[in-house]
Amino acid sequence: MNEPDVPSHRSSTPQGASGEECPFCRIPASATVAASEHGIALVDAFPVTPGHTLVVPRIHVASLFQLPPEVQSDLWRLVSRVRSVMAEDPRVDGFTVGVNDGIAAGQTVPHAHIHVVPRRTGDVPDPRGGVRWVVPDRAAYWER
Repeated sequence: MNEPDVPSHRSSTPQGASGEECPFCRIPASATVAASEHGIALVDAFPVTPGHTLVVPRIHVASLFQLPPEVQSDLWRLVSRVRSVMAEDPRVDGFTVGVNDGIAAGQTVPHAHIHVVPRRTGDVPDPRGGVRWVVPDRAAYWER
């Protein structure tokens, strides 16, 4: 992930929305850490943990599920590449990978993207339940 892997025939910046409307549609090539035919990866501007990376489709759609299956597959392959590079760091002990799909699910940028969050032992007091904490009252199912 040290050098952007951007195909020369395509822009590294996602396309389809006004740069004023969508921050993911105006990403400079220098901000990308990896790329594929249909997506780019960049470090999150507001990382949850060091190395928190976003995988973003090159075309502007609000939901990952608006993309054709071949584009979705390409993005998940890019997620896998990004995760593999992060996993080489001996300080990384696990990953949280997720998608906020829609306002009710916490999506704040209306351009589809996948979060790859490297986790380290002790980064939170009790990591059990992981993504279940999006609904805190239901997260600790083991205490019921």
